[in-house]
Amino acid sequence: MTAPACAPGAARPAERLDPALLKMSFVLVLGPILALLDTTIVTVGLDAVARDFHSPLSTLQWVSAGYLLSISMVMPLAGWASDRFGARAMWMTSVALFVAGSALCGLAWSAGSLILFRVLQGIGGGLIQPIGQSIVVRAAGPARLGRIFGITVLPLTFAPVLGPVAGGLIVERFDWRWMFLVNVPLGLVTLLLAARYIPSDGERKAEGNRLDVLGLALLSPGLAAVVYGFSEVGDAGGFGSSHVVLALTAGTVLLPAYGAHALRRRDRALIDLRLFARRGFAVATANSFLQGAALYSSMLLLPLYYQQVEHASALEAGLLLAPQALGTAVATFFAGRLADRMAARPLILTGIVLTLAGTVAFTQLGSDPAGWLLVLSLVVRGAGLGVVMAPGMATVYASVQPHETARAAGAVNTLNRVGGSLGTAILVVVLQRSLGHHADAAAAYGETFWWAVGLSALTLVPALFYPSRKEHS
Repeated sequence: MTAPACAPGAARPAERLDPALLKMSFVLVLGPILALLDTTIVTVGLDAVARDFHSPLSTLQWVSAGYLLSISMVMPLAGWASDRFGARAMWMTSVALFVAGSALCGLAWSAGSLILFRVLQGIGGGLIQPIGQSIVVRAAGPARLGRIFGITVLPLTFAPVLGPVAGGLIVERFDWRWMFLVNVPLGLVTLLLAARYIPSDGERKAEGNRLDVLGLALLSPGLAAVVYGFSEVGDAGGFGSSHVVLALTAGTVLLPAYGAHALRRRDRALIDLRLFARRGFAVATANSFLQGAALYSSMLLLPLYYQQVEHASALEAGLLLAPQALGTAVATFFAGRLADRMAARPLILTGIVLTLAGTVAFTQLGSDPAGWLLVLSLVVRGAGLGVVMAPGMATVYASVQPHETARAAGAVNTLNRVGGSLGTAILVVVLQRSLGHHADAAAAYGETFWWAVGLSALTLVPALFYPSRKEHS
């Protein structure tokens, strides 16, 4: 049914996913795929790096932590950088930095140099996804957001599966340096395709768009402190460790200070807090924060269970997660198409219920559930995650103006990452305590998965405030 406000002859072409948009979207999703694959590949190969450099894992954990912290520090810059230098130019620069950092990581001569180059890699990797999302949103327009997210998210769902598989194969058959060097040819191909298929920006405010230096000095260290504090909870044995308390305290001081500053600087704040006054944006970003907590924490538990309890290799653990990725891919495609036709609330609620249903079987790990039940549960869980993604992202960007998309992308991706760090920290502490209380490791994992169910259930709260009717323009 044609929306009343649209001319009959003009509405249909605007609804169509034309080849140029699809090609551009395909290129823009290659960057996040590289970054996600790299994260999971490197986790598998840290033991090999430790042996080569004769360094303890306590030092080499900074290969992952440094990358994570640099990502959290640069994500808020995505909006300003896009407005100042152009989204296309900054996206290609981000990919180039990621590729350069990858090449340097492959040439690292010590643990210290590898950590330094991983930070450089993270600076590029942290900007790729939010800037790429903003480009897609502007090109697609509100009427096609659900379908385009439904398509572009599909390849990303397989990164958690392909990463451990690729990492295992590289470590077994090649030198660990190829975990990083493999990004170089793939990244160069991505840049060549970007030069051809990503159109140049229209108007951009190159002049008068000064960097909010004070905001950056408050926000980026504040986010890094919070992410670092949460990521250290597991190694420190809980939230009571002195350096965890110090980091989280610093974050809780710096972030409210940024909030006060941003409300005064109403024009060019790195993250415009006024966006949260809009119901659609506030609800969708709150849901993204909680979804990050539920998703990333469970993605830590699942491979750990298969490796520690079922004694699967990293490669086998990756393959065992394939049913979830398959469920996510299929559901995301269809949910994206539905998101452009119907309201977000019923889709989001359906997705959360499916996620909960697919997680419950893992709470019974101590009772040795049938293998087919766990496989089916992973498919259902993946389908739930897939149903939530496209309408959730579409709601975020439908609530902002085109010129606000880059800063909105920086905000939602930042909150999703912080939520992931919080959720992971909670489940790591719960798992450690459960392992101490249970002689049976499977029972300890089952108990911890009840907390994963609780995190997923929390997402029902903001989901109830999504729009119940589809607004047509």
